Amino acid sequence: MKRILGVLLAIVITPFASLPASAGIADISNADAVSGLRQALSDGSSAAVKLLSAENGYFGNAKVKIPLPPSLQKVESGLRMFGMKKQADELVLSMNRAAEAAAPEAQQLLVDAVKKMSVQDAKGILTGGDTAATEYFKRTTQAQLTQRFLPVVKKATDRVGLAQQYNNLAGQGAALGLIKQEDASIETYVTRKALDGLYLMIAEQEKSFRQNPVGATSNIVKKVFGALK
Repeated sequence: MKRILGVLLAIVITPFASLPASAGIADISNADAVSGLRQALSDGSSAAVKLLSAENGYFGNAKVKIPLPPSLQKVESGLRMFGMKKQADELVLSMNRAAEAAAPEAQQLLVDAVKKMSVQDAKGILTGGDTAATEYFKRTTQAQLTQRFLPVVKKATDRVGLAQQYNNLAGQGAALGLIKQEDASIETYVTRKALDGLYLMIAEQEKSFRQNPVGATSNIVKKVFGALK
């Protein structure tokens, strides 16, 4: 294992070999390289979950706010024209509140993904692009998070009358091939959009660590990402 980690670090260090010793890259140990990466992933994912699970974490953030499903957006103006503005607004709010309620479900799975990260995964993340870590999270947690988010989202949206009406109509539309299966129910639509928002926020945290390591809260993250910058 020590030899493998040495190879990993060598791969990461190679592009910086011509830099002066003061750059600090040569001073990073194998253990620090992996530890720094794991700490960065833990910090970044925790920050994303905290932001999204707060009140208005989704609803108040234009980047991740969940709009009405595309099929319902087409008739939104009609709903408002016929005095259903309140119901349409209530549905949008409930969808985003449902996402905020589900967000904490992500925390433990993201932590577990960090713990299970292999040396090969670490190499790919350290030498990858600005969102390599986010892609790792998406690959290793999306299926499980979908299963965890769905019941939380369903419980929240079931209380909204317009959501139930949408599900009845969308289910029929999906059976006829008029609506995508992924949009056949409010809960599946909101779950998918909630996860899109989660990974987007994790990506922003990752980019922040890579571009501004000094802003990290952990010294080991500053050390590793500062040397790689």
